[in-house]
Amino acid sequence: MNLSDSQTASQGGPRRISAMEAVLGHLRAAIENGDYEVGDKLPSEAELCRTLEVSRPVLREALRALQTMGLTVSKTGKGTFVVANTVEDPTFGDYAASDLLEVRRHVEIPVAGYAAVRRTHEDLDHLTHLLDRMERETDTTSWVALDTLFHLAVAQAAQNPVFRRVIEEIRDALARQSAFLNELGGRREQSNREHRAIVEALVDGSELDAVEAMAHHLDRVETTLTDIVRPARADTPTEGGPEA
Repeated sequence: MNLSDSQTASQGGPRRISAMEAVLGHLRAAIENGDYEVGDKLPSEAELCRTLEVSRPVLREALRALQTMGLTVSKTGKGTFVVANTVEDPTFGDYAASDLLEVRRHVEIPVAGYAAVRRTHEDLDHLTHLLDRMERETDTTSWVALDTLFHLAVAQAAQNPVFRRVIEEIRDALARQSAFLNELGGRREQSNREHRAIVEALVDGSELDAVEAMAHHLDRVETTLTDIVRPARADTPTEGGPEA
């Protein structure tokens, strides 16, 4: 089976996928179909790389995604073991995705509204600068770092240190979630547009528009996450993996 680094989705799909997504789709399907049962140890990295014809970095990214989805656990010196055969609620750092999103809705949506009426010129300059950098950035790791800074900057613009402290507390989880959604959901360009709408609302000083823009952003985060966790069953588990 060839899932090399240049592997892409078949023609007609909504988005071309990476080699990591193809490997992840193959391994996830194997677990969900019972080829690897709960308690089983996956083949070694060397064996999987040889069988799937991919590089070790690509394989390791896919294995990390499997663990984030809660399907496997990696034990140092022992290997990767299957712990579940269905994806329920991905975990980002210390927090489950559902818990993280619930808190984000209760915090970041009203924070955007406060920021619209309290922001300073310095806040707007900082946010605009971050957004400009994000729209030019092509490296996912660098973009994710800027994404986290963007949400911190919105909280800072609300002029309440408690809000920023809350975002700081979940900062690592936000970064992990952002990387996950970008690697498997291709969210970067869409996120940039959503962030632009948030900044425009802050520039206009419109509390209503800011709240709506942030709510829309989090709605899209949830939709993409759901599409990854519960893809359409028509997806095939063979070469190319499921569309994310």
